[in-house]
Parts: sequence; structure tokens; C-alpha cells
Amino acid sequence: MKLVLFDCDGTLVDSQHMIVAAMHEAHAVRGVAPPSRATILSVVGLSLPEAFVALSAGDPAYPVEALVESYRAAFMRLRDSEPPEPMFPAARDVLDALRLRPDVILGMATGKNRRGVDRVLAAHAMEGWFATIQTADSAPSKPHPAMVLQAMAEVGAQPEDTVVVGDTSFDIAMARAAGASALGVSWGYHPVEELKRAGAHMLVDRFEQVPGAAFALMAQRGALSA
Repeated sequence: MKLVLFDCDGTLVDSQHMIVAAMHEAHAVRGVAPPSRATILSVVGLSLPEAFVALSAGDPAYPVEALVESYRAAFMRLRDSEPPEPMFPAARDVLDALRLRPDVILGMATGKNRRGVDRVLAAHAMEGWFATIQTADSAPSKPHPAMVLQAMAEVGAQPEDTVVVGDTSFDIAMARAAGASALGVSWGYHPVEELKRAGAHMLVDRFEQVPGAAFALMAQRGALSA
């Protein structure tokens, strides 16, 4: 079986507006100057505690735990008062086609918590589409390989038959650390050059290209091991 493991924010859904707004609100509540949009997007994909540690840049006065709390409250308020995060063009159609293939298992590996993932899936009528969902609740933050390793163990997939699809260098590093193939997407939050430096095996510019690229990577691995 082939496991295609997707990141969520920046890969499946565009949550940039909500993330940046919640970051600004959290910093305002705590009386701290907010980071730039580019800096905020650079930590998307990490778990919240890890993201704020990265934003602190080692400053002991930066209130990491308080900001995590304020961010969660701000994000939940925005999520409940605004339309759901939109999916990227063609994402839902491609996922729908992939999940109907008998040789493919869909999975998700995300820095979101499980409650946030469930809300996204419900908002887009995709409940039950992913056979394995790995979140920040149950695994160390990316780029640690645990999410990929746990997903493979749950569905019985081998590394050579697993592709991680993501928009950040954390996704790419996580995939490689787990022995899986790393497929980078250009429409997300990290520049393509960062994905290349992290070791992406292949890059795509449109969601429609994901299945072909994923299967090509698996075929290459299969040919090398034959």
C-alpha cells in the first residue's frame, strides 16, 4: 500500500490570515511587539510551544508560555467568528480521487492539535478521508520523524512506499528523517529555496501534480531497491 501523508496548514488549507491575525492579537495582549509576517510564517508547521521558542530567539524576557495561551484563545475566537480556512485550488478534488484508489492510504501529519484538524475536516466535509492523523497532541514537533513513523506503523506502510507532502522545511526534514520521500509544494509558507535546502526530493507548483509526483517518487524508490 502507498501512504501519502499531507501537512495541513499551507499545504491543504490556507490559514495564513488567521495565523497572522492571532499572532498579532496574542502579542498585543501580552504587550510584546509582534514579529513580521515573514517571521511568523517561518515557524508555521512547528507545534505552538516550539514556534514561540523559535520566535523568542533566545530572549529570556519573551513570555513563551503566556503567548501560547493567548494565541490559542485568539485563534479559537477567530476560527469561531470567521469562515473556515479555505482549501487550496484543486486540493479537495485531488484528495477525493486519491482516497478512492484501492492502493492508496491518505494520512495527515500536522502541527495543529486534533480539535483543529477535526474542525477543518468537518468544514470541508472530509471526515473519515484520512486513515491516520498525526497531530501535535500525540507526537513531538516537526521536524522530529515521530509523526511519520507513527503513521507508517498504524497503516503498515514502508518508508519506500511513503511520501510526505508539505510546504515547509520542517515537513521535508521530518520526511527524510523517517526515511520517507519528501514532496515539497510551492504554494505554501516557506520559499522554494528553503525546501530545496532541506532536501526535498521533488517540488510541485499545482495540487493536480501531487499524485503523479508522489507515485513517481515511490516508483524510483522501488526501482532502486529491486
